Amino acid sequence: MLKHLKHYFITGILTLLPIVLSIYILVILFNFADSIIGKFINTHIRRWLGFYIPGIGLIIMAFMILICGFIVNLFFKRRLKMWDKFLSGLPFLRYIYPLLKETVELILSKGRMAFKQAVLVEFPRKGSWSVGFISNRSFAEARQKSGQELENVYIPLAPNPASGFVVLIPHSELIKLDISVKEAMKIVITGGIINPAEYFKAQNEK
Repeated sequence: MLKHLKHYFITGILTLLPIVLSIYILVILFNFADSIIGKFINTHIRRWLGFYIPGIGLIIMAFMILICGFIVNLFFKRRLKMWDKFLSGLPFLRYIYPLLKETVELILSKGRMAFKQAVLVEFPRKGSWSVGFISNRSFAEARQKSGQELENVYIPLAPNPASGFVVLIPHSELIKLDISVKEAMKIVITGGIINPAEYFKAQNEK
């Protein structure tokens, strides 16, 4: 009986926690966006009409972003590289702006894959295997001076895959996995508790 209760409790956590956290993050983003412009606009709306409109700041901000994107694409698209170069050369910003821009583009771009392939690598020592992700072919100088065909492999840390190591590993030493990048990432995030392919197979057999 206790074993079943424990199983139901864990299943409930795994089901509800992602939903609750997603809603919580959306609420925070909504309140943040609405408080920037909405507070000012609603002050005048309440004065004139006697009520306020929840989310008006978010709507206006979304509209402003669309207008900004339209104007930039219409008139300033060719100058974006100059603007990026200017911001990347400013003190302090040059350490932050390129990284943030690359991260945002990586998240929003549908035509670009963050990682190409899930692999097994001997890391951090020989005989110890880690799940890694091929992010790109290594830069020319590294390949030339090492005399090997190197791959940039990102090895995430559990349970936070946002931090990890970038290791340049010879292509011949990588063992490619048949599971998808998404499935391999689940192994990292859950600390190895869930083996995706086996987990979903067991779920389908129930």
